[in-house]
Amino acid sequence: MQQGVVSVKELLLKVMQRNQLVDMMYIAKNGEITKRRIKVIKVSEDKFNAYCFLKHANRLFCIDNVLALLPVIRKEREVI
Repeated sequence: MQQGVVSVKELLLKVMQRNQLVDMMYIAKNGEITKRRIKVIKVSEDKFNAYCFLKHANRLFCIDNVLALLPVIRKEREVI
């Protein structure tokens, strides 16, 4: 692995530890690409469990099917 390149699994573990929300681009088994806002609950070897705000339910995702992850940044002024 190149220096400075973070794997999807490492990023998932990091956002889980920080209790951070993530916007994810994901390709389903049928080839459909969706954008979902998730909260990572558990990361295993090749899958991860997350709460999906799109489906309003806990879902199991395949790490290899994640196209992009972008942590949701909450601006300080928006916190009440």
